[in-house]
Amino acid sequence: MALPRCDACRRWRWYPDATCRFCGSASSTWTAVSGRARLFSWSVVRRAFIPQLAADVPYVAGLVAIEEDPAVRIVTRIVDCEPAVLRIDLPVRVVFRPLRFAGVRGEVTAPMFVPE
Repeated sequence: MALPRCDACRRWRWYPDATCRFCGSASSTWTAVSGRARLFSWSVVRRAFIPQLAADVPYVAGLVAIEEDPAVRIVTRIVDCEPAVLRIDLPVRVVFRPLRFAGVRGEVTAPMFVPE
């Protein structure tokens, strides 16, 4: 997994923008991260908001804080576990899984997280 990192101040730039919100630099490089994070928050989604996700419910939508900088939080799915085992600060790691999107043909691969 890689995230944009500012070439000037070296801060992680998530969500990717045209310029760094910390120093204003327009220069960044997609840089590998460990793929490890901690669960910051989550919600069990029980209703599909678009027909293409009907087969996926229920699923867990999560917010994870990456190990490299806990201020960087990524909205993702938490997979391969029962919601009852989830807790704040649970260690998780990235996996890549197919995800369907409305109007997109073919398969899209997305980063998701599993408990460690």
